[in-house]
Amino acid sequence: MKKTSTRLADGRELVYYDLRDDTVRDAVDHRPLERTVTTSEVRRDPLLGDSIAVASHRQGRTYHPPADQCPLCPSQGERLSEIPDSSYDVVVFENRFPSLAGDSGRCEVVCFTSDHDASFADLSEEQARLVLDAWTDRTSELSHLPSVEQVFCFENRGAEIGVTLGHPHGQIYAYPFTTPRTALMLRSLAAHKDATGGDNLFDAVLAEEMAGERVVLESEEWVAFVPYAAHWPYEVHLYPKRRVPDLLGLDEAARTEFPQVYLELLRRFDRIFGEGEPPTPYIAAWHQAPFGQLEEFEGVTRDDFALHLELFTIRRTSGKLKFLAGSESGMNVFINDVPPERAAERLREVASS
Repeated sequence: MKKTSTRLADGRELVYYDLRDDTVRDAVDHRPLERTVTTSEVRRDPLLGDSIAVASHRQGRTYHPPADQCPLCPSQGERLSEIPDSSYDVVVFENRFPSLAGDSGRCEVVCFTSDHDASFADLSEEQARLVLDAWTDRTSELSHLPSVEQVFCFENRGAEIGVTLGHPHGQIYAYPFTTPRTALMLRSLAAHKDATGGDNLFDAVLAEEMAGERVVLESEEWVAFVPYAAHWPYEVHLYPKRRVPDLLGLDEAARTEFPQVYLELLRRFDRIFGEGEPPTPYIAAWHQAPFGQLEEFEGVTRDDFALHLELFTIRRTSGKLKFLAGSESGMNVFINDVPPERAAERLREVASS
C-alpha cells in the first residue's frame, strides 16, 4: 500500500491509498473554495449521561446529486470534485460538512472505489484489503489527536438508511468521548469480570455462539453469527477468533482472510430477499476499544475489549422496512420480527455456489 497525503483547496486533508507503490498523486484541487466553517458542538445529557452533537451547518450538505455531479467521483476535465485526481483506488478526506470538528472530534469520508455504480460487495479481494488497511491507518492516525477518544469506521448503504450520496463510500467518526453503546459493553464486561473472577464476557459470548445454531459462516480466522438477542431483522456480528481491541491488533493472517469472508457476507446480504429485489440497505459498523482512560469501568482494560463488526439491515421482508416505533425510539426496547435462528438459516441458504 502507498499512502499520499495532500490538501484540498479549503485546507482539508485528503489521503490517497494506492495498490501500486509507483503511483504518483500530484493533482491540485483548483476549485475556488473558501475555508470550511463549522458549528459543531458536543452537549452532554445530564439525565441519560450520554452526549449529542449539534451541527447546524450540515443542513446545507450535498443531497442526492445527479450521477454526473457526484462529489465522490474523480475529477474529469472541467468537472471538479472532492478528489482532484482523475482516478483512485481508495481515498479518505475530511468531511466538508462534519458532525464533529476541532475540539469536538473529526469526521472523514472513505471512498472505496472510483466506480460510481459499484458497491463494496463488487470489490475484488485486493481492493477490500486496501480498504481494511485504510481503516487501520486512519484509526492509528486519528487516535493520536488530543481531542479523540474513540474511532468509529462504518458504512451506510442505501437510500432507505438515509444515504445522500450514491457513490460507494463509508465514514469515520473520531469522537471526543466514549460512545454510549461502547460504554454499555464496557460496563457489562466489568460486571462479568467481577462476577466470574476475571473471565472475559466477549470470549464467553463468542464460544457460546460458535457452539450454537446461529453461525452464518466460519473460516480459520473469522466467525460470523446472528446474535441470540439480535435487535434487527437480519443482523450479523463478525469477529476475529483471536481477541484484539482494535483494527491495529489484527495479525497478517486475519487481515489476509478478512476480504474473502466479508465480501461473501455482503453478497449474501444482497441475496436475502431473492432475485429481482433492489440492493439490501445496510449499516456495517466496526466496534473498537476507546483510546481514552477507562477508570469508570472498574477492572477493565483496552485488551479486554473485542474488535468486531456489526452488519444489519432495516429491511424486514421484501418491500417492507423495520421502522423504529414507540418501544424502540421511546424506550430503546427493540422488537424483532424475524427470529435470529431463522435469520441465520436464511443467510446460510443464500451462500454462493
